[in-house]
Amino acid sequence: MVPTPPPPYTPPAALLSQLRGRGYAVLAPEAVAALCGCGLDALQALRPSWGDLVVDRYLKDGGSYRRRRHACFVVEAGVPVLAPHRAHWQSLEYNALHGGMHRWFEPIAAEVLAQPAWPRLLAALTGLCSQLRDECTWYLEAHQFRIDTSDGIGRPTPEGAHRDGVDFVAVLLVGRDGIKGGETRVFEAIGSAGLRFTLDAPWSLLLLDDARVIHESTPIQPLDDGVVGHRDTLVLTWRAGGFQGEAA
Repeated sequence: MVPTPPPPYTPPAALLSQLRGRGYAVLAPEAVAALCGCGLDALQALRPSWGDLVVDRYLKDGGSYRRRRHACFVVEAGVPVLAPHRAHWQSLEYNALHGGMHRWFEPIAAEVLAQPAWPRLLAALTGLCSQLRDECTWYLEAHQFRIDTSDGIGRPTPEGAHRDGVDFVAVLLVGRDGIKGGETRVFEAIGSAGLRFTLDAPWSLLLLDDARVIHESTPIQPLDDGVVGHRDTLVLTWRAGGFQGEAA
């Protein structure tokens, strides 16, 4: 088995040039905390809430390995404001497996949104998006995910390699426990170049220009037979012009 390369961390000073040149960047946890203007302990204070996610009932493969919560924000002048709760919707063009339907997930808990690190994280990453693409208003969706091995295998991206149908995507690893696999893969949307690595440090970050690259994460398996493990992530997406679809 070929070992997975380590994450290709981008030096913070080269973050914008890397995103403009390659369409992706990977930040180490310390760089993420510095970008947000908070300590890693403030980000870690968000982590316990991943133990309170709700089973995703929309999985078309019949699995029960994914739990999640969802929230939407409108960001104007760099200030994220919670939007009324709505369904998550993607077209079949971007999600052939779960697209074309309104998926209502339980909202992210108010206690999570009240944590000091939450608005700092959203505002800091939105600021990057606005430097890359001049936009006064961003429509931001936040997804808390837990993928576990209760079915023997868990699929972070059951739809396969994909784009999300937005402008920018951020994937933050919150934690891994008792698993192997979960390799991240990023490919040019037009071209043949790609890379693979495994995010393993809590609060490491993958940033993507969704128009230029496609991405996926490979399945996870338990390290020890009979012991359920999990992989927790926070996925944020930014889209100009409005949220995808209209809530039913």
